[in-house]
Amino acid sequence: MIALAQVAPLTAPPIDYAAIAPLLVVLGGACVSVLLEAFLPRHQRWPAQVALAVLVIAVAGISLGVYAGAAPEAGVVTLASTLAVDAPTLFLWGTLLVLGFGSILLIADRSVEPGGAFVASAVERASVAAAPGTTTGPTGVDPEHVDRSYGAPGEAPTMQTEVFPFTLFALGGMMAFVAANDLLTMFVALEVLSLPLYLMCGLARRRRLLSQEAAVKYFLLGAFASAFFLYGLALLYGYAGSVKLTAIATAAVGTPKSDALLFGGLALLIVGLLFKGSVGPFHTWTPDVYQGAPTPITAFMAACTKVAAFGAILRVLHIAFGSTHWEWRGVMWAVAIASMVIGAVLGLTQTDLKRMIAYSSVAHAGFLLVGAMAITPEGVSSTLFYLLAYGFTTLAVFGVISLVRNADGEATHLSQWAGLAKRSPILAGVMTFLLLGLAGIPLTSGFTAKFAVFSAALGDGMAPLVVIALVASAVAAFFYLRVIVLMYFSETPADGPTVTVPGAFTTVAITLGVVVTLLLGVVPTLVLGWAGAGGLTG
Repeated sequence: MIALAQVAPLTAPPIDYAAIAPLLVVLGGACVSVLLEAFLPRHQRWPAQVALAVLVIAVAGISLGVYAGAAPEAGVVTLASTLAVDAPTLFLWGTLLVLGFGSILLIADRSVEPGGAFVASAVERASVAAAPGTTTGPTGVDPEHVDRSYGAPGEAPTMQTEVFPFTLFALGGMMAFVAANDLLTMFVALEVLSLPLYLMCGLARRRRLLSQEAAVKYFLLGAFASAFFLYGLALLYGYAGSVKLTAIATAAVGTPKSDALLFGGLALLIVGLLFKGSVGPFHTWTPDVYQGAPTPITAFMAACTKVAAFGAILRVLHIAFGSTHWEWRGVMWAVAIASMVIGAVLGLTQTDLKRMIAYSSVAHAGFLLVGAMAITPEGVSSTLFYLLAYGFTTLAVFGVISLVRNADGEATHLSQWAGLAKRSPILAGVMTFLLLGLAGIPLTSGFTAKFAVFSAALGDGMAPLVVIALVASAVAAFFYLRVIVLMYFSETPADGPTVTVPGAFTTVAITLGVVVTLLLGVVPTLVLGWAGAGGLTG
């Protein structure tokens, strides 16, 4: 008989539940949200889902605040070293939770679009067109001929509420993505955040074909990007014998192996991350998806996905490849310049407001990459601050866009915004302030964020890149100013769009974005201090 070898008993890895409590709360809330969607009657789902989503974000925020008050300065690595909860992780989690709260409010609003943005249009709901002389409701459709599955006669149609569990799952994936301490965990988190977004992009029913086309494009290109990420992961595992970021960093310094696997793996890995961050030239999905997705989903993607993508880029570049930055920085310079030039130049040619903001995001991704390449504490803190500032401004911009409407839905063509200041001076003033924030005008968060990022880049020896970024920023400012001039100095068309009075949810989301944009431009010191409270932990 062959004696069996002694096998050491398996032990569960130590888990710091207090550190990962916000992530567990969000993912657990997403699972509960799925159960509500499955078992509640249709008419009860909207209030239950909204209440649950807000409660989940509130509880996650409270647990984050409690832990951050007593968190060790060096950070902790937990869950078998798969998650690193350090000061940048806590800052990014807080940013994602607050931006997620604003996005939930935009998604849940049913006053701007009757019944919400995720139901069929009034024409699609009507089984018989209103005949001359018939009594019509506020949408122009005979209430007696409305499909009863969307609500009782005379009532607002019931919103499709599966978007709420999708949003919570995507938010949980983003939180895991920015905290991932190894590439395999990062890949799983990437898929958890991406798959719900692919589905949510196709949920608009006002312009159904455009929305579904955007979802298909996003899914196909996202699948390619995930394949690049996974292949890069495999090459780096072959080089370092591990997928942990710290093991890759150690191997890059002390192994005699050829660097072909190391930098080939980094190139493929970074393509997947740059795709998710809308960095040119890996941005081709961005204009079509921003335009076709429901505007609340576009706001969620534009704000939160950017935070998640650059949080992961910071962790990969600084921890795994910080010691080899002289080898890859030249290529990243070229990518940052391409992103800034593509966003600034092609943004000038756009006639649709959502596509223009999409190219604006490509330019901002280039500015963010300038900060992320600075392998210094200032590079980390300035990039974190930029993500916070950009996220709130963008969230409010899409909230404003959702209020300008015509008979076909949102009026996003630039010609339809002509003379808007005469129709609604308050809305035009809010939009002007937000566009100036995106342009980086002083007394807005955009100016402070760009100043911080460019200062960090100058401190790390990237003066030529900063000069190019300043020129690109000046060019990009032109298409923001073009919208402002159009609103204030053009004649209002006779058949121009109307400005919808926002409901409470949309009002809170826009107000939140405007207030943060102003405060970060006037008194940024406190938030800059939080962003620089500690370094990345591996």
